[in-house]
Amino acid sequence: MHRQRFYTLTASCPDQVGIIARVSGFIAGHGGWILESSYHSDAITGRYFMRMEIRADSLPFLLAEFRERFETAVAQPLSMQWRINDSSIKKRVVVLVSKQEHCLYDLLARWQAKELEIEIPCVISNHESFRGFVEWHGITFHHVPVTPDNKPAAFAEMRRIFEEAHGDCMVLARYMQILPPDFCADYPGRIINIHHSFLPSFVGAKPYHQAYDRGVKLIGATCHYVTADLDQGPIIEQDVIRIDHSDAIEDMVRYGKDIEKTVLARGLRYHLEDRVLTHGNKTIVFR
Repeated sequence: MHRQRFYTLTASCPDQVGIIARVSGFIAGHGGWILESSYHSDAITGRYFMRMEIRADSLPFLLAEFRERFETAVAQPLSMQWRINDSSIKKRVVVLVSKQEHCLYDLLARWQAKELEIEIPCVISNHESFRGFVEWHGITFHHVPVTPDNKPAAFAEMRRIFEEAHGDCMVLARYMQILPPDFCADYPGRIINIHHSFLPSFVGAKPYHQAYDRGVKLIGATCHYVTADLDQGPIIEQDVIRIDHSDAIEDMVRYGKDIEKTVLARGLRYHLEDRVLTHGNKTIVFR
């Protein structure tokens, strides 16, 4: 990561001749200094993807003017979908958790150690279990119970909290409630989940029990964006660990917790650094 302030430009457009020349020419034409660049051409979909980091103090104007100029000079002629973010503005991450503590503990430890340069305005939980732990970190804790009778009201309250916190994204750190379809649809690419299996295998509840019953030799974890289809959203990051016939379900759960923490942290970092571009149900991740 560069120490100086930079802008991160991410974009996709129909593949065609001259994309890099058009984008880099625009930046260079205004004295812009490109610090890092990554590209990918998808031959099957005919789509082109790119990510660039541009030294902020090398440009003669602020982001608002960059957006206006770039949209007219580059994005419109290339039919481009794009965005640009400022590294000096920390993203605001709202964490959701239920009764499993390991991912929450890991995220707060990384936040406190400044391994994740983010703001955590609040934590939302459907249980009171972690109020003391969260508030000890100086973070606001919201208890929003979810029952079969109050789900619409509960998720409306969660939406209100997220909007009032000016959240950029939500992280489901083992939040064990299914989000309603309209909730997912309102925040595309902004809700990140950690699922305790190597998707697409063993979706839904108790995946370690499913894996044990199936006799698999590898178990894993998957960090993905949340969509209305349960555990089917675009995958950001995955990892696995080998097991054998001597491992009980409890062993698999213990091993899995370590993978879940690291996979969630990596996936969240890729998202925060604007390294993930989605296309349909797939992602391009520029590591």
